[in-house]
Amino acid sequence: MAEKVTMGADGKLQVPNHPTIPFIEGDGIGPDIWKASVRVFDAAIAKAYKGGKQIAWLEVLAGEKAFNQTGSWMPEATMDAFKEYLLSIKGPLTTPVGGGIRSLNVALRQELDLYVCLRPVRYFEGVPSPMWQPEKVNMVIFRENTEDIYAGIEYMTGTPEAEKILQFLINEMGVKNIRFPQSTSFGIKPVSREGSERLIRSAIEHAIAHKLPSVTIVHKGNIMKFTEGAFKNWGYALAESEFSGQVYTWNQWERTKKESGEAVANEEMKISAIGGKVIIKDAIADNFLQQALLAPQDYSVIATLNLNGDYISDALAAQVGGIGIAPGANINYMTGHAVFEATHGTAPRFANTNTMNPCSVILSGVMMLEYMGWKDAAELITIAVGKTIRNKKVTIDFYNLMKEATLLKTSEFADEVIRNL
Repeated sequence: MAEKVTMGADGKLQVPNHPTIPFIEGDGIGPDIWKASVRVFDAAIAKAYKGGKQIAWLEVLAGEKAFNQTGSWMPEATMDAFKEYLLSIKGPLTTPVGGGIRSLNVALRQELDLYVCLRPVRYFEGVPSPMWQPEKVNMVIFRENTEDIYAGIEYMTGTPEAEKILQFLINEMGVKNIRFPQSTSFGIKPVSREGSERLIRSAIEHAIAHKLPSVTIVHKGNIMKFTEGAFKNWGYALAESEFSGQVYTWNQWERTKKESGEAVANEEMKISAIGGKVIIKDAIADNFLQQALLAPQDYSVIATLNLNGDYISDALAAQVGGIGIAPGANINYMTGHAVFEATHGTAPRFANTNTMNPCSVILSGVMMLEYMGWKDAAELITIAVGKTIRNKKVTIDFYNLMKEATLLKTSEFADEVIRNL
């Protein structure tokens, strides 16, 4: 009998052996890649647990399919299911143009307060990459999901709201550097201490739990001193107050150097001097994007705000083969709610062609299984995907960039992964 995943009184997820998990197959190529992915999930769970565990999949509607059937892009029943069952997984969704909901993904994040956008980025041997050494990229991005510009607080020039903000800034705040006031639109960037701390706390806890060497707070605090700069400062303060004895911050390192007068020549000496603790450091966003190309091995866990995280996660995904193979999740670690999702778009021109790469959904499912504690099944899938790609049995996106590869359809790729479990 199917049961629900719940959050225990101890703050830990309670996962039964036969949980019900809602899914949205998605728009465009969504149905093709979902049909392939769900077969992989079921096969891996059956193999790992010999029938002792099984997911009862519950389809819910959102996006174009929902609109065609119900007249709503995001039916209330779907949101209710996501709230009730805690965990869910989805394919790519159409964002309506010219009205309606601003973004279905943003709506889910805001309604369920999914404050972490989790994007692990790693390289699978054999994946075509523009990088010389893509295997050096192995990072987990914790992107703040509910604040920053994605809060959606913006006003178009020519509207009464924009005029009201303009007059307030000029007349009451004394702002003089709005260059072209009569044609200026406005956006507001909220960044709170609470929102920053819960995101950075999750990143540090992940690094400690997985024995990773560092957490880098990525920001643009040299320019946005009271939003992104505060994000950095709040992060350092949190690390020192809540994780004393488990981490070593750059602030502490600078104080140690001043007190000892010691000059440190390189990263290896810093790490050895710190004695195996998780290093908490920071990087300005533009410099980080440069360093992610030049020295990606120096970074493991990234904590950053929403817009920076959007750029960084897609840029890093490109280094290891593109967003077609990039998984993602939106999580509230306090309530347990989590939505696992493909990170790419709907590609409607390829709908129903059975040609696209299902790895983004497959690997998002791996993240979901790990979150559930079903790590044996997750590991089986990860190894099988890697073996399939190494064997050069791939879909059209990789086939076009490989020599002597075998071209597979979406469903055939799933067949091959299942054979390699």
